[in-house]
Order: sequence, then structure tokens, then C-alpha cells
Amino acid sequence: MTTTLPAYDEVVARYEPVIGLETHVELGTNTKMFCGCPTDFGGEPNTRVCPVCLGLPGSLPVANKAAIEATIRIGLALNCSIADWCRFARKNYFYPDMPKDFQISQYDEPLCADGYLDVEVGGELVRIGIERVHLEEDTGKTLHVGGATGRIHGATESLVDYNRAGIPLVEIVTRPVPGTGALAPEVAKAYVTELRDVLRSLGVSDVRMEEGSLRCDVNTSLNLPGEEWGTRTETKNVNSLRSVERAVRSEILRQASVLDAGGRITQETRHFHEDTGDTTPGRSKETATDYRYFPEPDLVPLAPDTAWVAELKAALPELPRLHRRRLQEQWGLSDLDMQSVLNAGAVELIEATVAAGTTPAAARKWWLGELSRRANETGVELADIGATPAQVAELQGLVDAGKLNDKLARTVLEGVVDGEGSPTEIMTNRGLEVVSDTGALTAAVDEAIAANPGIADKIRSGKVAAAGALVGAVMKATRGQADAKTLRDLILERLGVQG
Repeated sequence: MTTTLPAYDEVVARYEPVIGLETHVELGTNTKMFCGCPTDFGGEPNTRVCPVCLGLPGSLPVANKAAIEATIRIGLALNCSIADWCRFARKNYFYPDMPKDFQISQYDEPLCADGYLDVEVGGELVRIGIERVHLEEDTGKTLHVGGATGRIHGATESLVDYNRAGIPLVEIVTRPVPGTGALAPEVAKAYVTELRDVLRSLGVSDVRMEEGSLRCDVNTSLNLPGEEWGTRTETKNVNSLRSVERAVRSEILRQASVLDAGGRITQETRHFHEDTGDTTPGRSKETATDYRYFPEPDLVPLAPDTAWVAELKAALPELPRLHRRRLQEQWGLSDLDMQSVLNAGAVELIEATVAAGTTPAAARKWWLGELSRRANETGVELADIGATPAQVAELQGLVDAGKLNDKLARTVLEGVVDGEGSPTEIMTNRGLEVVSDTGALTAAVDEAIAANPGIADKIRSGKVAAAGALVGAVMKATRGQADAKTLRDLILERLGVQG
């Protein structure tokens, strides 16, 4: 039976949403958290494992210093306090993707706590409180086959790959975020977007959501104004920025429908479906006591040296939000123009193109014009379109040198995207360089004048604008390989008319 959901604007006028986000980040270390197995994505199932990450009897874990350092840097970038003493804990639960039947994590003593991240939404700054940043190991991966949904329900069998088990995993947990009203879905998306940019700037992870190195659990609840916060649900493993926003919006509408009908919200995990934008129940939500946490007996406590932490803090890069603001001033963009660059995911691409030797205006023109159009048509990320910042800068250099006009440059750019080579190679191989031979152009102009005597007479009589028709004729004859301004000047000169 299909349930008719209420209108979103009407729901947020009556209810107050509260959101919270738990983000899991696979660190880009060379080896796993507690053993020496490689962490490369992919590979044949169950080939990157050893007695430690498989939890075989007699094996002992050793903590990865690079992962500890990366976690501290994340905490510092998120304005957290760094613990001077903390421990790992065992989180006990029994799933097929946990070969040890427990996960080494942190419980009541996280490595980083009490921070915040500022994000911009609708021109306003929203401060998202960070409750904790802790370090743990990732689980394996279960594949349910034989069913229609890829989930366990309806599957005929399940396969387990432990290659991912033991990869260093950082969990970043926000405090509840009330007071965002109708903007709650956008705030959730903006937070994950900004967090991803921070992590990328730190170089601690490739943060590829499509590969699972950045995964987000979205908590949502509703309450009437002035009342206590409602019961929350947790939508698990949302794997794209767009889906984070959709998952929050979907849960707001679903929960409002349940409450309006006199029902109660169940505290549970839910699954988000990309195809429909809906969530469906997973399992009832465990509490901390269900996991039977206790200190990990095989690992010594962590006690980061304060001088080391100070060195890490001093070496942090400029935060993305401040970096973007500085670039906006350097590029001379309005807030609206900068937002267009952000929406296209082109900040780093434009910055790299400028660094490769062209102007901000030219770089922005190509990335937000032809390349964005191509990315939208093919459904790929702009960064994966097939053109590099260096190639775009080289293309603009050919335009600046007069070797390509705008039309020919677009043709060359298509060749770059299709993998034909560098702009210079494509221009040469296809014979697309602008015709600069004055003799050849003069002959083409004379032919156009002879073929269009009426237009030539108009130009001689003072109607200089009519020269555009002859420019078009010559451009057609030269396959667009002439400079329009040069042609216009040459036409007027041949007809004895002042420009």
C-alpha cells in the first residue's frame, strides 16, 4: 500500500528536525591498523589478510603510528582537544564480516573530542559541534547474491571478503544539530562536503564515497516546538553527498507521516535506496551495553607527546573554507560566481589550472563551460572528465598565442577529453591551427568579395556592419581556421573602407 507523504514545507512548519552525522573515513595508510597487510583498494577477495586481521589464535595486534598521527591531525583540524592518555577497547558483536567476532575501537576514551566545524549554508555560517573523533579498524565486506536488492533478504547465498578487515578507520561523530529548520538536509550535505574537503586537504584519505573510503550514517528525529527531541533513526552507509541530503529529507517526511497518524518512531537503523530516495527498516538500534565494551588487553594505552601534537598542529594546511575565501578574493569573484565554482566541484581544478600558467578567468571559462557541459552529459565528476589542469592551461596558451580561435579551441578540447593527446598534438595532427598566412587569407577575402558584390557595395557605401557576412563566408571557406578580427580588418582594407 502506498502512503501519501505530506508536503515538505508544511512538515517543517510544524515540526523541528534534529540531525546528527557519524562519518567513517578509511585512512590512506600503506598497511592496516594492527598488522602489515596492504590497504590497496580492490584485489582478489581474501588475498590481503594475515593471522592478525583474521583474528587467528596466538596473533597479537600492533598499532599503526601513521594512523594515530593522521587521526590527531584530523582532530586538530576540527578544533578538538587531543587526549593525553586514552585506550583502545573491544566492541563485541557477531557478524560474518568480523573475523575476530569483535572490533578494536575506542569507547569512553576517544583520541580527540569536543571540536567543531563551521559550514556555510544559504550565506549563513552554521557551527557543527564535534563530539568525538576516534580510531578503530574497518570490517570486512559481505556480498549478498541471488536476490534483487543486493541485501540479505531474498538472497540465496552470502560471500565474505576480509581484504578490508583491519584497515584504519576514523569515526567522526557530531553532536545533535537542532535549529536548522527547513535547511536541515542542506546543512547535512554541506557538513559532509566540508568535512570531505578538510580530510582531502590533510591528505589522510582519498575520501572516495563510491569506493567506501568515506561513509556516512545520518541520524534524524522530529519534535514539536518546545518539546523534547524525538526518537532518532540512523540511516546507514549513505554513499554520496546528494544522497545525504535526500536521506534527511526522506526521513523527515516519513517520520512526520508516522507521527501525524498517531504512531511512534522506532529507534532503528534504516537503509537508503538510491533509486527511490526512500528508507526502509534495518535492525533495532543497539546500545553501548549490547556491545559489551571492555579495554583491549593486547594493546598498551596511547599517550601522545604534547610536543609532537604541537608540531602536528603547527604543520596543518590552511583550512578549505579559508582557502576558498582567499581564492575568491584573488580571482575577483562575487559570492554568486564562487558558489557556481563550488557547485561544479571546480575549485581545485581552476586553482591548478591557474598554477599551470593561465588566468583565473580563462580557467573558470573552460571548467565551468565546455568541460562542465561534457561532465553533465556523460554523468561523470568534473575531475574525471579526461582533461587535466595542465592541458587546459596549454589550450588557453594556444588561444593567447593566436594559434587557435575559440571555436577551434573547443574542437581541440573535445579531442583532449577523448584521449587523443595534448592540445598541441591534436591541433597539429588535425590541422586546426589558425591560418596566419596573409597571402592565403587575402586570396580568400578577394574570392568572397567577388562572390558577394552586393554586400561589398554596402560596405563601400558605409554600412561597415555588413562586413560580418563576408567574414562568415571566409571562415566557412577556411573551415573556421582564421581570426575573425584579422579577417574583418583585411576585408575593410581591400574595399578601401575605414574601420
